[in-house]
Amino acid sequence: MGDQLPITFQEYIKLPELGIDVSNISFNTLTLQSDKFICIREKTGAKEQVCIVDLEDTSKTFRRPITADSAIMNPENKIIALKAGRNLQVFNLEMKAKVKSCTMTDDVQFWRWITPFDIALVTETSVLHWSIEGTSSPVKQFDRHANLNGTQIIGYTTNAKMNWMALIGISAPQGRIVGSMQLYNKDRGASQPIEAHAAEFSEIRLEGAAQPTQVFAFASRGANGSKMHVVEIDHVEGNPVFQKRSVEMMFPAEAVNDFPVSMQAGPKYEVVYMVTKFGFIHVYDLETGACIFTNRISGDTVFVTARHENGIIAVNRKGQVLSVCVNEDTVIPYILQNTGNVELAFRMASRANLPGADQLYVQRFQQLMGQNQFNEAAKMAANSPRGMLRTENTINQLKHLQSAPGQLSPILQYFATILEKGELNRHESIELARPVLASNRKALLEKWLKEDKLECSEELGDIVHPHDATLALSVYLRANVPAKVVLCFAQSGQFDKIVLYCKKVGFTPEWVQLLMQIARVDGDKACDFALSLVKEDPPLITADQVVGVFSSQNLVQQTTRFLLDALKDNRESDAQLQTKLLELNLLNAPQVADAILGNGMFSHFDRAYIAQLAEKAGLYQRALELYDNLDDIKRVAVHTEVLDGEWLIGYFGNLSVGDSLAVLRQMLEHNRAQNMQVVVQAATKYSDLLGAQNIIEIFEDLQCNEGLYYYLGAVVNVTEDPAVVFKYIQAAVATGQIKEVERVVRDNNHYDAEKVKNYLKEAALPDQLPLIIVCDRYDYVHDLVLYLYSNGMAKYIEVYVQQVNPGRLPQVVGALLDVDCDESIVKSLISATPAQFSIADLVSEVEKRNRLKTLHRWLEAKASEGAQDTGLYNALAKIYIDSNYDPEKFLSSNKLYDPRVVGAYSEKRDPNLAFLAYSQGECDDELLRLTSENGMFKQQARYLIKRRDLSLWSKALSGDDQHALNPSHRRQLVDQVVSYALPEAEDPEEVSVCVKAFMAANLPQELIELLERIILEPTPFSNNNNLQNLLILTAVKVEPTRVADYIGRLNNFDAPDVAEICINNGLHEEAFNIYKRFEVNADAIGVLIDHVGSLDRAYEYAERCDQPDVWSRLGRAQLDGLRIKDAIDSYVRADDASNFGDVIAVATRAGKFDDLVRFLLMARKKVREPVIESELLFAYAKTERLTDLEDMLHGPNIAQVQKVGDRCYDEGLFEAARLLFQSVSNWARLASTLVRLGDYQAAVDCGRKANSTAVWRDVHGACIAEREFRLAQICALHLIVHAEELEPMIRLYEAGGHVDELCTLLENGLGLERAHMGMFTELAVLYCKYRPTQIMDHLKLYWSRVNIPKVIRACEAAHLWPELVFLYVHYDEFDNAAQTIIAHSADAWEHASFKDIIVKASNVELYYKALRFYLNEQPLLLSDLLAVMMPRIDHTRVVSMFVKSDNIPLIKPYLVSAQATNNKAVNEAFNDLLIEEEDFVGLRNSIDNHDNFDAIGLAQRLEKHELLEFRRIAAHLYNQAKRWRQSLTLSKKDKLYKDAMTTARVSGSVEIAEDLLRYFVESGNAACFSACLFTCYDIVRSDVVMELAWRHGLANEAMPYFINLVREYQVKVDHLVEEVGELKVKVEKNAGPANAVAGPNQLMGPAGINGRLLLGHAGSANNAQPFASNLGSAHGSTPSMGGL
Repeated sequence: MGDQLPITFQEYIKLPELGIDVSNISFNTLTLQSDKFICIREKTGAKEQVCIVDLEDTSKTFRRPITADSAIMNPENKIIALKAGRNLQVFNLEMKAKVKSCTMTDDVQFWRWITPFDIALVTETSVLHWSIEGTSSPVKQFDRHANLNGTQIIGYTTNAKMNWMALIGISAPQGRIVGSMQLYNKDRGASQPIEAHAAEFSEIRLEGAAQPTQVFAFASRGANGSKMHVVEIDHVEGNPVFQKRSVEMMFPAEAVNDFPVSMQAGPKYEVVYMVTKFGFIHVYDLETGACIFTNRISGDTVFVTARHENGIIAVNRKGQVLSVCVNEDTVIPYILQNTGNVELAFRMASRANLPGADQLYVQRFQQLMGQNQFNEAAKMAANSPRGMLRTENTINQLKHLQSAPGQLSPILQYFATILEKGELNRHESIELARPVLASNRKALLEKWLKEDKLECSEELGDIVHPHDATLALSVYLRANVPAKVVLCFAQSGQFDKIVLYCKKVGFTPEWVQLLMQIARVDGDKACDFALSLVKEDPPLITADQVVGVFSSQNLVQQTTRFLLDALKDNRESDAQLQTKLLELNLLNAPQVADAILGNGMFSHFDRAYIAQLAEKAGLYQRALELYDNLDDIKRVAVHTEVLDGEWLIGYFGNLSVGDSLAVLRQMLEHNRAQNMQVVVQAATKYSDLLGAQNIIEIFEDLQCNEGLYYYLGAVVNVTEDPAVVFKYIQAAVATGQIKEVERVVRDNNHYDAEKVKNYLKEAALPDQLPLIIVCDRYDYVHDLVLYLYSNGMAKYIEVYVQQVNPGRLPQVVGALLDVDCDESIVKSLISATPAQFSIADLVSEVEKRNRLKTLHRWLEAKASEGAQDTGLYNALAKIYIDSNYDPEKFLSSNKLYDPRVVGAYSEKRDPNLAFLAYSQGECDDELLRLTSENGMFKQQARYLIKRRDLSLWSKALSGDDQHALNPSHRRQLVDQVVSYALPEAEDPEEVSVCVKAFMAANLPQELIELLERIILEPTPFSNNNNLQNLLILTAVKVEPTRVADYIGRLNNFDAPDVAEICINNGLHEEAFNIYKRFEVNADAIGVLIDHVGSLDRAYEYAERCDQPDVWSRLGRAQLDGLRIKDAIDSYVRADDASNFGDVIAVATRAGKFDDLVRFLLMARKKVREPVIESELLFAYAKTERLTDLEDMLHGPNIAQVQKVGDRCYDEGLFEAARLLFQSVSNWARLASTLVRLGDYQAAVDCGRKANSTAVWRDVHGACIAEREFRLAQICALHLIVHAEELEPMIRLYEAGGHVDELCTLLENGLGLERAHMGMFTELAVLYCKYRPTQIMDHLKLYWSRVNIPKVIRACEAAHLWPELVFLYVHYDEFDNAAQTIIAHSADAWEHASFKDIIVKASNVELYYKALRFYLNEQPLLLSDLLAVMMPRIDHTRVVSMFVKSDNIPLIKPYLVSAQATNNKAVNEAFNDLLIEEEDFVGLRNSIDNHDNFDAIGLAQRLEKHELLEFRRIAAHLYNQAKRWRQSLTLSKKDKLYKDAMTTARVSGSVEIAEDLLRYFVESGNAACFSACLFTCYDIVRSDVVMELAWRHGLANEAMPYFINLVREYQVKVDHLVEEVGELKVKVEKNAGPANAVAGPNQLMGPAGINGRLLLGHAGSANNAQPFASNLGSAHGSTPSMGGL
């Protein structure tokens, strides 16, 4: 790795590729405040703008039209600061709002953002800081030192606390760049001048320091050498003192004039990056000052830098944006191998956690441990990079070390060091937790957990749990151990958090067991927990399971609560649980069950079963709600003493009609006294449903009269059944309830009145008031009076009319008169009756019987009393008319009678009396009918005039639906009106209404007669203006011949209005005479022009009047008649230019420009309008009076010269247009005009002045047409910079066949400053079409600037396949590139490029298409292609492809590499290839290392192979498949006895091993028999071996086996004897003297169990007994010691 650089170098972007001109990339125009934005001030011609490049996404680059001297972007946000002169402004670009602004008193020479909220400002004399927060102005920090006078300020920096500041400037005395720096300390208010070119503040952490050390680094290159210095600032008490570092800076020989321009710190690595003007990068270690790396990163001047993460970002003169950062993977190896500075590498790796020094650390650690510097070793292990030494082994080493007195132990030193700088890993956390908890310092553990110093794990939680369950829960949560977390939640009672946690982490515990544990502890919380589980979607536990858990714990209340919530949706699937809930509560808490049933929450439970339980529990109401059987309902419903009556009544609404009636009958039969009230109430409520007759039948059948009465009394007021009401009346009469009968017949409207009337007559009640009420209500008054009168009950007649209904007196009187009752009785009855009856009805009844005079005196008496009743006075009027008792006086003076009634009564008797009555009441219709029928037209005429009612006049004159029009009657009425009635009128309103009526009736002749009578004859209305107007207007419509006479005779009419009406009615001469008589000359000539149509008469009239308005009116008419010359003469005589628009338009259309000039010259004097002067210029142009035109242009004018010029240009008047365009300096139009005049050189000159795209296009087209290619190219170079002009121009050249000129033009245009993508693209397309040999060079140079898709289409059309591939690759269309190469391999294929392309293709199918392509065309390169494609291809598919084509040997290298994936197809293909090649070694390795293949199939193939080694492999495969017998068979067949023995041993089967032994014995192979005993020693049984050896004489061969077996048993026996002896000693030692004699319950005594020693040392031969005799000895006997 020594050749790898220690830095990462990257080119971010090239600013010119973003359209930024290189000339705008300089120190004065480009600013870089951070690694987020670059701000460039651009100036193109007079246009200024600011371009802001977003370095994180260059596609978001944007520009703003901002004019400023300087612009700097905020280092974090889209906030820009602008400086223009001394004005400073800050804008938020995202919010489009100004943040802050200020005006400086001095010029700002340098400024930059020092924080996201503060800007440093450097003036000629001082340095200020300006905060963009708040409203404060810039605050002065310090004055500039004299050493900076005359320098260019290039840098300013501060430390993090902003109490140290460094200002840097450069100057060039004697041709040498000298750096000057002012270092200022704010705390001390002191400055120090230093010679330096660049500086930076940073911090480092020294070994043993509690806090970071602040340092200041600066670099200078002077005449005496180049040095980089690092000094400490703001020393912290307790920290080691940092020794100043000064190191020589090395500059290459070719960089004699190079000097530092910027320094940026890398805090993570504690390095400083220094960039020089010539593009060199120097990397220095801040602590030691050692130079780590120096190299050149840019061939151009770097003029601005900024910090980039832990590196540096810079911009050079060519616009390259470069970044440099330490390469963490290579920097340490680089230091070790190139500088040899081991200590630097060691320190840097430790502080930045970098790789590369691992071996060095291990050696140093071991060295310190060997030198007994344990604490140092512990520190070193704790600080090792990436924790390489923080292992379990290290901890175990340090744990057992002892510390020196007064010092921390190495292990504690180790932990303290890690905790100081970071966090412990899993094993460290566990090791530290044990002693901390053992010393009861749990608070420390809590503190470390809060600070995230410990890595939590399940083991750590288990250690903490016995000491603190809450703390353990925190550990388990952090370690993500769901099972332990749930357990802790449950133990601490935090059940509500369990489900939330499990959902969050996706853990599923055993919910039923968990619920059982909670239920044992707290039933209520278990219920809450169960509900939360059931409510999950899907439920985490079923309701059945919950009920089972709660039932096992006898938690009735909790079960109820749970089920109430869980079953609230009332699902049919929960029927069993609903039944269970109700059963549980009916048996244990009936009141709860009652509440549940009462709420109606459930509907799917077993209703019959629950009803039975409810009845047993005494809940009769709930039982009734649930029972469906009628017998059950009848049995329960009779218990009204405990049932809520109101509910029971409502319950009947749920039963059928038949069931309800049956239950009601049962209730009355069971206990009438107790249940009657409820029955009545139920019957009343459901009377309509059950049927009143059915209910009545029940009461009558049971002879319950009282109930029937109460029932009918309750329903009678609401029923509409006459029979029911009649029944009630009968019941009331039967029970003597006469008052109730009276009430019913009075208030009820639904009984049969005839039937009730007859019943009451027959009942002969003592009080006839009910009968009176019925007859009164239903108009049986006549029958009533006859009944009472005939039965001698006259007093009830008086009661009736005086007390019951006085309003019935007229009918009663009529009935009495019908029975010839004495008149005195009738009169007395009338007098005694209150005046609450209708006199009109009384009069009518009496009048019907021709006995009206009977009431005469009574009527007059009533009138004298002041009665106001109309019927009274109608009767009196009739009496007076019939008796001729001065009726005229009564009818005229009395206003209380009804005129229509009296008038109708009088019509046949005396029409005059009827007219009088009708007129008094203004009965217009009756009066018109009466007067018309009786010829009373004079009275009718006078009445109409007095009434002044137009609607009445309309009825009289025109008729209506009631009054048909009779012409003779109307004529007589008109004559009466004209002759008598109207002349008598003196009220103007009466005359006006009459005239309007005649007009409305469309009677013009009659109206004229009327008006002539009023106006032409002396009357008070002769001079009335309105009447005169009306007379003339009527004559205009009816008698036009009389109009002229009326005009001459009348003089008080409205002349203008009348004249206008005459005109509208075609009386033009009459209208002209009216205007002429009243000298309205303009209107008079208007009549002649517009209506008479004689312009000659109009001209004569105008000559006579000679008025300007008359001439103007005549001129307009002549203009409309296209008498243009006469019209202009008239306008000139009128001196009227008001109608100049129409005159200009008409004269222009007619081409009368000579006459128009006269009018316009007059109009120009009267009106100063641009239109007039513009038209005058155009008229001069049309009449070719160019001299007058020039004179006018040179004089003052307000003409629209541009528009006139355009008109002349459009009309082809190019000379006039040239003069006009020259006068307004319109170079664009002038150029076009000169083109039309054929002056191309002048046109091009004007085009330069105009600089307009349209002008260049026009001039260019003309030059091309005239083949003036030199001038055309000049024009075209101004056009092609506009993308929209490019394609039309190319079509123009191509259409003319000027391809060479076009290519030359575009080639010249590529060097233009504004050259755009379209130019490069179109030139590429032209090369494709016409110069294919040049296209590739063009693309290689400019591929990034062409529109690749368009050029791709052109290349496809031209069959330029290599170029097409090149474009596809650079357009990231790798799929298309690969397909093109495959399709056109003869031209486009090249192996190296194809490999690069195919691996980048996204279409997987292309990989296999490429393989087929190579198989067909380049088979020898297949392995190379497969090597690069291996990560992306499906190995199974590849193998299948080559197997089908029988080309597997071609891809053997690929198969070897692909076997690492252990793919079945690859393994099998490779194995087949090895078998084919007879490579048994390779096959064995393949089988052992890669097991994904059909082992049995391969074994079956190999066992038949002709080569022995392959058959061995088959046996090996059977072994792997544990098919031991097949393997053994194959080995025995090939006499591979060693393999067979190995197979038997590996199988572990006693049977297989012993079968193999028998095989060897049977085959007479004694040597293999002995070898097999050795190999299968652990498997074979000794008795079988002994038997085989004895039977076949193989004792010698088996002897080694038996020797080893005896030795093994001897060792085991010795071991057992030793253990028993130890046990015996231990028992004897514990027994003691007191326990010398074993008690009866002693199980283990000194001699063993029950006094029997199972194993012991062998005794003497005399005491030895056979083993079998010991087994057969009597119980309780003490056997002697024996052995095997």
